[in-house]
Amino acid sequence: MQIGVIGAGSWGTTLANLLAVSGHHVILWAREPEVVQSINAFHENEMFLKACRLEENLTATGDLASVVMGADMLVSAPPSHAVRPLMRNITTILASPVPVVSASKGLEPETFHTMTSVIAEELDGCPVVALSGPSFAREVYARMPTAVVAASDDRAACVLAQQAFSTSDFRVYTGRDVVGVQLGGALKNVVAIAAGILEGLGLGYNPRAALITRGLAETSRLGAVLGADPQTFAGLAGMGDLILTATGALSRNRSLGVELGHGKTLDEAMAGKHTVAEGVNTAAVAVELGKRAGVELPIASEVCRILFEHKDPQEAIRDLMERELKAEVWE
Repeated sequence: MQIGVIGAGSWGTTLANLLAVSGHHVILWAREPEVVQSINAFHENEMFLKACRLEENLTATGDLASVVMGADMLVSAPPSHAVRPLMRNITTILASPVPVVSASKGLEPETFHTMTSVIAEELDGCPVVALSGPSFAREVYARMPTAVVAASDDRAACVLAQQAFSTSDFRVYTGRDVVGVQLGGALKNVVAIAAGILEGLGLGYNPRAALITRGLAETSRLGAVLGADPQTFAGLAGMGDLILTATGALSRNRSLGVELGHGKTLDEAMAGKHTVAEGVNTAAVAVELGKRAGVELPIASEVCRILFEHKDPQEAIRDLMERELKAEVWE
C-alpha cells in the first residue's frame, strides 16, 4: 500500500519505518525542515530517533498534500494538541475517504474528545482506527517482540490496519472498544507521572504497586461511565500500557515525574525538551472530564495540583493515604 504518516516524532517515525520494513511505500510528514533533511539525506531522524537508521524506501516531506494524495491509508501520530489543525488541513486535500489509524495518545482539552473522535469530526466519512498498547518506540524499532491493539467501529478498517502493521515482531490484535482503548492510552500517562514522582522521592516498590493498581481503578471507573468495556482495562491498552509507562526507563512521562520528585517545577522539568509528555495536558482534561461524569479521580487530581499548583509531592501522597477509608470493590 501507499501509506502517509503524519507526525515525525519518535513514535510516528518508528511506525513509518515499521511499515516501510514490510514493503509499503511510506511518506512521512514532518513539521521541522531539519527532520525532513535528516531523513532524506542520512536515513535517520536525528532530532527524535537518534542513531536509528531508517529504511531507504521511507521518505520525508514538509508538504502535507504529497503525503495525503494517493494514499491508501493515513497514520496520524502528532502530539494530541496538533491533531485537529492537521486533520482540518487534510480535509481540504483528501479527494476521497481512506482509513485513518490514530496513534496519538491524549484527550483534546477544549472538547474532552478522544483522538479518533477528533479525526472523525474533521475527516467526514473516513473510517478511523485507534492503535494503542505497550510499545516504546526504540524497542519497536529494535524489533523487540511487541503486542498492541487496533480498535475501530469499522471492522474492515480494523483488519486492514492489523494486516498493514503486523510483522513477526509486532503483533496487532483487533477490538471494537474504541473509547476504552484510548482512555487507557491517555490516562496511563498521568499515572506514569505519579510513578516517576514516587521514584524521584526515593520511595520503594510498595507505593508503586499501589499507585499502578489504584490508577487503573480510576481509569476503569471513568471508562465504565463513558461506555468502555471493563475487559479493555485488563488488556494491552489498559494494564499492559500502564505497567510499561509507569515502570519503564524510556517513558517520557515517568522521567518527567522523576524530575518533579527531585524538586523541580514543571517548567524546569520541561525546559529544553523536544518531545512532549502527553500526561501533563491529559491530567487536567481527565480531572475535568471526571467532574462532568461524576467520577472521582484522586490520583489524577493530586498530579494536577503538583503540576499546576506547585503542591509538595509528599503532601499529595499524605492526602491520598489519609482519604476516607472505603471498600476496594465499588458497586
